[in-house]
Amino acid sequence: MKTSKKGLDLIKSFEGWFPKPYLDPIGIPTIGYGFTYYLPSRVKVKMTDKPITMPQGNEMLKEILTNYENDVKRLVKKPLNANQFDALVSFTYNLGATNLGKSTLLKKVNVNPNDPTIKDEFMKWDKAGGKVFSGLVRRRKAEADLYFTK
Repeated sequence: MKTSKKGLDLIKSFEGWFPKPYLDPIGIPTIGYGFTYYLPSRVKVKMTDKPITMPQGNEMLKEILTNYENDVKRLVKKPLNANQFDALVSFTYNLGATNLGKSTLLKKVNVNPNDPTIKDEFMKWDKAGGKVFSGLVRRRKAEADLYFTK
């Protein structure tokens, strides 16, 4: 399974597009659609890096998303529909596979992917650096809404 256009659009809308390096809300150098490293080298983004073009960013996003898609496929033990998959890929892209792997969200998905309390589990992940961010609240709501879209 691959992330659909709906999932890509969700990720892009929350990450935003930044051709030049910037510091994310917790001070991590970031570029493009929220990239903190480059592929295939895995070299971390530095504030002194040159800008990238949108075509480069779109290619990087496709390449990087493969890692997160594979993480979701590896961790989720139950069949998912495309919207559920896309929502979990967005979540994992933002928070990482380690956080998905240790989450109650994943535990509930692996018991019953249609459990309505899964929505509440998305909403618990609204902090960065220990602080609640309104952007993360909106993102988790959008992911949960996508997850439960038939």
